[in-house]
Amino acid sequence: MDFLLTLFGENMGLVFGGFGVAIAMIGGGIGSARGVGLAGEAAAALVREKPELFGQAMVLQLLPATQGLYGFVIALIMLLSLQQGMDVSQGWYYIACALPVAFTGYTSAPAQARVSVAGMQILTKRPENSTQGIVFSAMVETYAILGFVISLLMFLLV
Repeated sequence: MDFLLTLFGENMGLVFGGFGVAIAMIGGGIGSARGVGLAGEAAAALVREKPELFGQAMVLQLLPATQGLYGFVIALIMLLSLQQGMDVSQGWYYIACALPVAFTGYTSAPAQARVSVAGMQILTKRPENSTQGIVFSAMVETYAILGFVISLLMFLLV
């Protein structure tokens, strides 16, 4: 701890708060990038055979992108409240606030992508039932929303 105090001085709280901002953004961003990429591969294969299904395939591909947006919102709110000289414990609390949205985004986006890929299989066989694939994929989203809400409430209410 003395090394960190020497390195960052009075800005150690700011540094930890910055880590919180980064964790919120990186967790959701990595999860969404992986998820959108996975679903995009399946969408490209689908559209190659049936280009008329592009719009529906794009909806299924974009569903895992929301986790990155949730992380971005939390990171932005935290970033706008960072201050020089903030207390170290407040910086640690920023990290704690980032964890729910980061972990749920990191883990749920790839899972949601796999469900979206399955939804594209529904779309291939029975395009009239494509809404079912969207609903199945949106169910995974629930856990990302819960992580987002907890991060937001932790940050705003304490």
